Amino acid sequence: MAVKTEKDLPESHRATWLKALSALQLKNYGYVIQLLQGVLKQEPEFLAGRQILRKAEVSKAAAAGKKSLLSGASFSSMKISGMIKKDALGAIVEIEKLLESEPHSPAANLMLRDAAMAANMPETATFALETIVQGAPRDTKMLHELAKHYVAQEVADKAVEVYTRITEINPTDLLAIKSGKDAAARASMKRGGWEKEGSTYRDLMRDKEGAVSLEQQGRVVRSVEMIDQQLAELGPKYEENPQNVEVARKIAELYEQKEDLEKAVQWFTYAAGLTGNTDSALVRKATDLRVKQYDASIEQYETYLAAADPAAPETAQYREQLDAIRRDRAGLELQDAKSRIERNPTDLMLRFELGDILVRLGEFKDAIPELQKARQNPNVRLRAMNLLGKCFVERNMLDLAAKTLEDASSELLTMDNVKKDIVYNLGLVYEKMGDKEKSIAAMKQIYEVDYGYKDVAERVEGSYAV
Repeated sequence: MAVKTEKDLPESHRATWLKALSALQLKNYGYVIQLLQGVLKQEPEFLAGRQILRKAEVSKAAAAGKKSLLSGASFSSMKISGMIKKDALGAIVEIEKLLESEPHSPAANLMLRDAAMAANMPETATFALETIVQGAPRDTKMLHELAKHYVAQEVADKAVEVYTRITEINPTDLLAIKSGKDAAARASMKRGGWEKEGSTYRDLMRDKEGAVSLEQQGRVVRSVEMIDQQLAELGPKYEENPQNVEVARKIAELYEQKEDLEKAVQWFTYAAGLTGNTDSALVRKATDLRVKQYDASIEQYETYLAAADPAAPETAQYREQLDAIRRDRAGLELQDAKSRIERNPTDLMLRFELGDILVRLGEFKDAIPELQKARQNPNVRLRAMNLLGKCFVERNMLDLAAKTLEDASSELLTMDNVKKDIVYNLGLVYEKMGDKEKSIAAMKQIYEVDYGYKDVAERVEGSYAV
């Protein structure tokens, strides 16, 4: 069955879906679960609904401090397994009831995978396996299951990514190494259009050496094996002239494609140093990859803490480590932004980026002059004004906040996402100023076009309560 989207839903179910999104913004996870279980019972192909349902279930479990990532199902699977063969869709409904309390349960999600495949819903089967891996990112057995599923669904690129993760966890996993190479080859063949019945792409090339050269040099995305060969070829060139910026750049790019972020950062930093840090693209690339390293660490910590026992001694320790990583990440971004402005003080886009970082760090006073300059750039003018409004609010300059947001709103004719955010923030400012009438009027502008935006529906409908 084809995946259904929001536009494919009947009007009644679409209205329920929008209510669920609104409830999610308010962190009313129980209500989200109740609404979406009803929708999915009638619309099992609505994958986005299932994804949001699972997000609400995971958030609810985390808020309650419930750890369920690695637990098996506390129920007999025989009954549901029997249902899968006779009534796959009915089995999915029953499985969802189990997943409400244990959203990352491997046993329940594997049954969901089987039921979804029996119902010809491979995308839902994929989601079930991805949910297990999200909850247990180092479970190599489940990673193998996900990779095999990707291969079966002819999504070889993703299979390569998963096999790479497995070998990072266990470098001696020979099956993952071999399967990863096979998947990389399939991905290359598919991208090159060489996968034809009765022949391989090498059969279509008379010159075998030419085929290898085309594989390794002509395509942007390469397999690990190809990258290693290219690195081996560049090694002597680097040894011959360590000051060659282009060789260093190519080596850095290959390590980035290989997803070896540590070495990629080292080589981009080295290449930038060869230019005296005058090549802004190289400097920016090194910083971006360092930020990516921080993001990967943050994601791992957040995944762990979402399922950890809040009372456990190690939980507090991990939370402190996560806070430290976040501070280091923010410090890196701030230092880089300031350095780039020093090199190019007239670049208004750089001013906006610095202002944005300062806002995220809570440095509102320092952010104001940067954002005031940035608003002169038409490409970021409205976003800069929106952030300026936030700065004025945080400094209790409500009249300036209202004026700035009113000006920004007046420049937008269409109620797109940018204007929604501006008008919503304006409504909050009016509320802080004690002008309830103007606050609700602002919220109504959004309500008229987007019922599910944040808590707008609750605010507007609540204003009519007796």
